[in-house]
Amino acid sequence: MKKSLLSAVLFSLFISFSVNAQVDEEKTGAWYMYFWNTNFGESEWGLQGDIQYRNWDLGGDLEQLLIRGGLTYSPKNADIKFTLGYGNITSGEFGEANETSGENRIYQEALLPHKLSNRFYLTHRFRYEQRWVENQDFRTRYRYNLFLNVPLNQPNLNKNAVYLALYNEIFINGEREIGDGRSVELFDRNRFYSALGYALKDNLKLQAGYMTQITNTVSKGQIQLSLHHTF
Repeated sequence: MKKSLLSAVLFSLFISFSVNAQVDEEKTGAWYMYFWNTNFGESEWGLQGDIQYRNWDLGGDLEQLLIRGGLTYSPKNADIKFTLGYGNITSGEFGEANETSGENRIYQEALLPHKLSNRFYLTHRFRYEQRWVENQDFRTRYRYNLFLNVPLNQPNLNKNAVYLALYNEIFINGEREIGDGRSVELFDRNRFYSALGYALKDNLKLQAGYMTQITNTVSKGQIQLSLHHTF
């Protein structure tokens, strides 16, 4: 069982695709993010969300502004969390153009955390999205993300933990035709991320890392700075 789990981790973390560049891949982008979640007291219900400001460069050239939030449900005696949520996304064009486009998105998600050995914190995330993208037909997308956190200076991720954070996420389009004779590939994108994290408190963690995002046309690096807050 452990060998099969490790094989799945390695496959997901190091999967890659060949692409042809259409934007300046040499210019490193930057994503600044805040993730939060909370429960309603001792109940099984809660809320979660995130705000992400993404740039094509280190600052100023807007790639995306993403605001997302959802209602969560965590069944008792089960290590799983379900989410029904909504996201609003404003996307900008690469370069000097100031034009933007909008997207509204509903998503359903299942989060399955578990611990492998004494220090390997794994989380599987399955997400299904319904997307209303400006000037496109209705679209859907399937996403799978495998997260791995490894504390380095103590056996847990509580206050003062320094940890390695890795993830790999693959995106698959549900529809190929998007309107007006346009189409997209079945494979949408893949993201591989590695970072160092520090637990400021038991419920507040800071991560700084680097992500490579690969689509059918672009392979581009992004610096990421994120704050993860549970309250």
